[in-house]
Amino acid sequence: MSGGMKNVATQQGAQPAVAPTLLRSPQTVQTVQTMPLQQPTLMNSTVQHPVQHPVQLPVQHPVQHGGQHPGQHPLPVTAQQNTNSHLLNNRHNELVPVQQNNSLLRGDRHLFSSSDDNVMMRQIQGTHAPDGREVNVKPLLHIVEDILHRATPSLDGVLAHEHDTTQAHMDALDDRTHHVDFIGMLEALSYTIHKISCEISCKCSGGGDAHTTTLALFNTLSSYSWDAKVVIALAAFAVNYGEFWLVAQLYTTNNLAKSVALLKQLPDILEHSEMFRPRFEALKHLTKAMLDVTNCIVEFKDLPAQYITADTPAMSMALAHIPTAAYWTIRSVVACSSQMIGLIGLGHEYITSTTEAWELSSLAHKVNNIHGHLTKQLSVCHQHIDGKRHIEAYQMLVRLFETIHIDNMKILRALIYAHDDQPPLVEGSTKKRVHLDVLRRKNVLLLITDLQISQEELSILEQMYRESRHQPTRTESQYEVVWLPIVDRTLPWTEPKEKQFENLQMLMPWYTVHHPSLLDPAVIKYIKEVWRFQKKPILVVLDPQGRVVSPNALHMMWIWGSLAFPFTSMREEALWKEESWRLELLVDGIDPLILNWISEGRFICLYGGEDIEWIRKFTTTARNVAQAARIPLELVYVGKSNPKERVRKNIAAITTEKLSHCWQDLTSIWFFWVRLESMWYSKMQHGRTVENDTIMQEIMTMLSFDGSDQGWAVISRGSGLDMAKAKGETILTALTEYDAWKEHVEPKGFVPALTDHLHQLHTPHHCNRLILPGTSGSIPEMLVCAECGRPMEKYIMYRCCTD
Repeated sequence: MSGGMKNVATQQGAQPAVAPTLLRSPQTVQTVQTMPLQQPTLMNSTVQHPVQHPVQLPVQHPVQHGGQHPGQHPLPVTAQQNTNSHLLNNRHNELVPVQQNNSLLRGDRHLFSSSDDNVMMRQIQGTHAPDGREVNVKPLLHIVEDILHRATPSLDGVLAHEHDTTQAHMDALDDRTHHVDFIGMLEALSYTIHKISCEISCKCSGGGDAHTTTLALFNTLSSYSWDAKVVIALAAFAVNYGEFWLVAQLYTTNNLAKSVALLKQLPDILEHSEMFRPRFEALKHLTKAMLDVTNCIVEFKDLPAQYITADTPAMSMALAHIPTAAYWTIRSVVACSSQMIGLIGLGHEYITSTTEAWELSSLAHKVNNIHGHLTKQLSVCHQHIDGKRHIEAYQMLVRLFETIHIDNMKILRALIYAHDDQPPLVEGSTKKRVHLDVLRRKNVLLLITDLQISQEELSILEQMYRESRHQPTRTESQYEVVWLPIVDRTLPWTEPKEKQFENLQMLMPWYTVHHPSLLDPAVIKYIKEVWRFQKKPILVVLDPQGRVVSPNALHMMWIWGSLAFPFTSMREEALWKEESWRLELLVDGIDPLILNWISEGRFICLYGGEDIEWIRKFTTTARNVAQAARIPLELVYVGKSNPKERVRKNIAAITTEKLSHCWQDLTSIWFFWVRLESMWYSKMQHGRTVENDTIMQEIMTMLSFDGSDQGWAVISRGSGLDMAKAKGETILTALTEYDAWKEHVEPKGFVPALTDHLHQLHTPHHCNRLILPGTSGSIPEMLVCAECGRPMEKYIMYRCCTD
C-alpha cells in the first residue's frame, strides 16, 4: 500500500456542522455523524441508544478495497446513525436530539433513568438468565489488569522501549495465577473467553452497530452473573488488545512481530506517533475507566453477606444500577475493539481527524460518571458494614469484660489491635516496638487522653512513675502504664497531628501504642460510653486477669501517688480512713520545705488570689502580727487553679519584694489545686457530702475560695488539726484587729484565738462559688454550701481564659 488517505468531504442538507468519524476495517468504512458536544449526565450522555434501522445518507468516501486505488470511483457506503448523539423516535422513525440533563443535583435516581434507557435496559435484563454457577473472577481480573496496564503505555514509553519485565513482577503474577482453583477456573472459562474474543473481532470488523454487538455479547454471556459477564468480556478484549500492542511494541526489534504487522498492514505507530497520540491516549483513559467500573462491580459482589444484604437500601440501590454499569462497560469494550480493528490495513496512512479520540473520550466521561456514582454507593455500603462491625466489636468487648479470664491477654488484644501481627506497643525508655506479651499477668494502668494532654499533667505523672521505678521490687511498684491516645477518626489525620503525637510519645517513659489507628472505633466507643472518657485524662486500672478494678484511678494517683496501689475502691476507702484535714494532706510532697516546717512545729499560712495589692497588704500585716505574737510564721503563696500570666506576674513581684515564700514552678501550683479537685471527686464517688464528712466540707471551702474573686488564707501550726481560714477581706480585717483578740492568744493558742475572732466577724451574707471542671466526672445535681448548708444554685459557665 502506498500513499496517504485523501481528504474526505461530507455534504448534507441544512444539517448542523458535524465531524465525521472513520471506523476503518479491511473492507468497509462507516461514517458516524455526531452532534456538537453537550454536557452529559451518567446515562443521558453523548453516548446514546443504537438505531436499529440504518438511515441512508448521501455520503461517500474513498475506500481501498481489493485492487482499488484512491483514484478509482468510490463505492457507495451505508452510513449508520451513530449512537453518540441521536435517538430514533419509535413512532415517526425520526432522528431527534437527546435531551441533556445538565445538573447532577436532582438525585441519583435521575442519573440512571430515562424512558429510552429503560427500554434499552429491559433488553439487557431480558438476556440475563444466570444458571447459579459461582465464578471467582478476581484472579482473572488480575491478569486482565496486568495485560491492560502493560499494553496501554504512553507512546513515549513505547518509543523508549520501556517494558516492565522485572523478575519481581513476574514472580508476583505467578503467585497470583499458579493456584489450583485459578487454573481450574481458567480452563472452564478459556473457551468462553476465546468465543467472545472472536465474536467481538468478527462483529466489529463487519461494521455492525455498537448496541447490536453489545446485545449479542450479553446473549452469549446470559448464564453468568453480572460481575462475571463484565470480567469475561474484558478478558476477551484484553486478548485482542494485548496481541495488538505486543506486535506494536516489538515491531522494530523483533522480526516475527514485524512480519505479523506487515501481514495485518498495521500502521507504523512509532513513525507517526504524534498523529496517533490523541487516539491512543483516549483508549488508555477509556480502558482505565472500564477497569475502574469492573473493579467496583466485583467489589459489590464481594461485600460480606453477614453485614449487608440485597434488601439493605444502600445495597439495593447499587444492585439496581449494576446492569447499566455492566452494559456501558461492555459497550466500551466494543468501542475500543472497533478502534483497534480499524487500524488493521491502514498501513502507512494516518488520519488527522480527532473525532475518534473525541468519541472515546466522551464514552470515557460517561463510564467515569458511572464509576463515580458506584464508588459513592460503595462508600455508603462500606459505612453500613463498618457500622455493623463496630456494633459487633463493641458488643464483643462488653461480653469480654464480663467474662472471667486466666490472664489479661484477651482483654489487651481486644483493646489494642496488632496490625499484620506487628508489635503494637512502644517501650518507654528504648522506644523500641514490643508485643503485648510484656504486659501478661501484670497490673496495667491505661492512661487514656486525647492529644491535648497538658504539660503539667504529663510532668506530674512522669515524676510519680519514675519514683515507682526507683524501687521496682516494692509492692506499690508492681504495675505498668500504657498510653491510649484517643483521636477523632472522622477528621483527617494530618502531619501536624502526627508530629504532635510523636512529640508526646517521646516524652512518655511508659508504654505507648505505636499509633492511634491501632485503637478500633468500637474500642473508642467503649472507652467513651462505659469508662466515660470525654476530654480530661482518665486512668483505667486492669488487674492481672484483665478485670477493671477502677474506671478512673487518676484521682487516687493525684492524691496518694503509688501508695494507692492496687488502686481499688477498697484501697481508696482505707486510705481515707487514715486521713484527717491537716496541712500534710493539703501539701503532701509538693514542697519538701513545707514538710520540714511542719515537723518543726512552725505556723504556716497558705494564701492565694490574684490581687497583688491585697497580697502586699496581707503579707505585711501577717508578718507584723506574727512579730507581735512572737510566733514563727511562714507564708506560702499558692496562686489560683489554672495558673496563668497574672499568677506568674504575682510570683515575680512576691519574689522581688520578698513578700513571702512561693512556688516558682506553675506546675506545683496546678498540682496543688488539681489534688483538691481530686479529693472532691474521690469523696463524691464514695457518697460523701458536707453534711456527713468534715474533710469534704473543708475541701469545698477551699474550692469556693478559689472560685471567688478575692484573696484568701489558711493558717495552721505544724501537723495540728486546728486551722483558721477566711476570704481575703475578712482575714485581713481580723489580723488588722489583732489588738482586740491578742489577750486570747496565750490561753487558747494563736490559731484558735484567730478562728474565734473570725467567727465574730462572720455575717450571714455571703456569696460562695464552687467551680468544677465539667469533664472530670459526673457532676452532682445538688450541692450544699460549705458555709451555711443551704443548697447551692447550679449555673453553667463557659470559660476561655487567656489572661
